[in-house]
Amino acid sequence: MNQEIQKTAAAGSGTRPGSGIRDFTVLLSSTPRGARLARLLAVDTLRSWGLPQERASHVVAELAANAATHGRLPGRSFRLTLYVVGATLRVEVTDTRGDRLPAPQTPDAVAESGRGLLLVEALADRWGVTEERFPRKTVWAELSFTPPEPAPSRSGAVGG
Repeated sequence: MNQEIQKTAAAGSGTRPGSGIRDFTVLLSSTPRGARLARLLAVDTLRSWGLPQERASHVVAELAANAATHGRLPGRSFRLTLYVVGATLRVEVTDTRGDRLPAPQTPDAVAESGRGLLLVEALADRWGVTEERFPRKTVWAELSFTPPEPAPSRSGAVGG
């Protein structure tokens, strides 16, 4: 990971004071490398938060790949945002092609692509698109999970 991405990721992650909301955001190049990095950063972030990452990693991979492929404009980045409220992880990928809204396809059986949003639909509890100030759009997905058990307290006397 280059230093610029590392600084941006470090500055854009954490827990909002007093809210209990965890969030992470980073700008990445609209390239296949940027899409791969989005998945790796998401897995690393979710792992550091103690949250399951398998379903989320697939969702991030698909949304980031779509942003890098279909939402790409030369010289423009896409933004990955993750945040957790309660027992829901929200994944957002924002690109600068608001004129190209995603729609699930029904590829034929031998097609090598075109199943990304079907996979997102299968893995996420909800997903959708938010049109923003032109030329941006955000494709989002929400995944529910079981919150991790709190660590046992070491204070107090041990019964005996």
